[in-house]
Amino acid sequence: KSFLYLRRQMNPDDAAAILDLDIPGVYSQREFRRFYPQGDVAAHVIGFTNIDDRGQEGLELAFDDWLTGKPGAKRVIRDMRGAVVENVELVRAPEPGRDLALSIDRRVQYMAYRALGEALRDNDASSASMVVMDVKTGEILAMVNLPSYNPNARAADNTAARRNRAVTDVLEPGSVIKAFTVAAAMETGRWTPTTPINTHPGELTLFGYTIHDFRDYGVIDVTHLITKSSNVGATKLSMDMTADQMFDMLQRFGFGNASGSGFPGESAGVLPPARSWGPVEKATISYGYGLAVTPMQLAQAYAAIANHGRFVTPTFVHGAPVQSRAVVDPQIADAVIGMLETVTGPEGTARRAAVPGYRTAGKSGTSRKAAAGGYEKRYQSLFAGLVPASDPRFAAVVVVNDPKNGDYYGGLVSAPAFESVMEAALRLYDINPDDVDGWLVQRQQLPALGPDGLPQEAETVSVATLGGMQ
Repeated sequence: KSFLYLRRQMNPDDAAAILDLDIPGVYSQREFRRFYPQGDVAAHVIGFTNIDDRGQEGLELAFDDWLTGKPGAKRVIRDMRGAVVENVELVRAPEPGRDLALSIDRRVQYMAYRALGEALRDNDASSASMVVMDVKTGEILAMVNLPSYNPNARAADNTAARRNRAVTDVLEPGSVIKAFTVAAAMETGRWTPTTPINTHPGELTLFGYTIHDFRDYGVIDVTHLITKSSNVGATKLSMDMTADQMFDMLQRFGFGNASGSGFPGESAGVLPPARSWGPVEKATISYGYGLAVTPMQLAQAYAAIANHGRFVTPTFVHGAPVQSRAVVDPQIADAVIGMLETVTGPEGTARRAAVPGYRTAGKSGTSRKAAAGGYEKRYQSLFAGLVPASDPRFAAVVVVNDPKNGDYYGGLVSAPAFESVMEAALRLYDINPDDVDGWLVQRQQLPALGPDGLPQEAETVSVATLGGMQ
């Protein structure tokens, strides 16, 4: 027979008080409510279920059919009050849901959460995102967005805070795209890391559009184009390539397509077709304007460089089969890693990203936010990198949106969060340093990590075991 819920998921004491009234036809039904011990630390990745325990966001939604069991059914006899007095027969046996082991490492996830929180506070920023990826397996070890929300108390949350910006929001990537411009130029066979480019006088005008460098770098080689982040240098590379050559390289690295991770609501970004590119569009795309990407896309693209030119499809499932394909010659990828390593060196734009004791490679980026009719004086600050450069294991991307404390360059705003999280990850995974002496000096200044992988002096949060989080 049909029935009507009077109220669901009541406090047990309140439910007992109602049942004590002994009202005919009113009876209780035991239900379970999902609880998320990791709270807002992993809310955007895990998501949440509704009152019927069906996934609504995140991996709860993506793997809802896998996680959800099938209820059983039995024929019973009830008395006039609705209470079961006899079980007649089992009609259908229940089937339990299946386990799901996530790739998320709760230790790295927490460190990313903490580092982004510091970046938000230090820079008075509106929001921030970070993605950490294992370059060999494609496993996403951490994905954090701030502001976050508490999946255990959603009624008080702003709905916008539930958006997983790392996969749904797109932005113009700025100078972090120059790594792929250089790779495309090298693939023509006409450019090497030591090929000179004249960037004097620090600006270049194309069809009435003027492109500027931070200063006049004069004659530099392709490596220093990356080191100094020269827009003029990147533009001159684009002038020596066809639109198809640049487009093909970007598309091979995953731009313009969803990552294939299966995460709900993932954006494919925007990569205009090559036929629509004129000289100005080629120039602006060469240094990261005129296309739009997600932080996830940047992470998987830098992971492909780190993986010696092999693109690995990202996954949130621990132990999933590795799906990879070659996207660029390994020698070109390794040469790009060498150039990216100079960015965190003494002459580079992101010295704050350098992890002491480890060779660190990456690229900072800064892009102005688009507005009606042009761009406003608000910024997105980015850093994308990989460690250790000698034999890369991790790729990570940090995006800080709308910093308002004065600094807005990616090498100043986003790079420190990268360094903090990568330093912890390298320690947690017991990866040998490249410079043992420098690492030992730095290690003496760091707090010890507890058995949970967190600094012993830090306040800890209860983090996760949903679906076998590590």
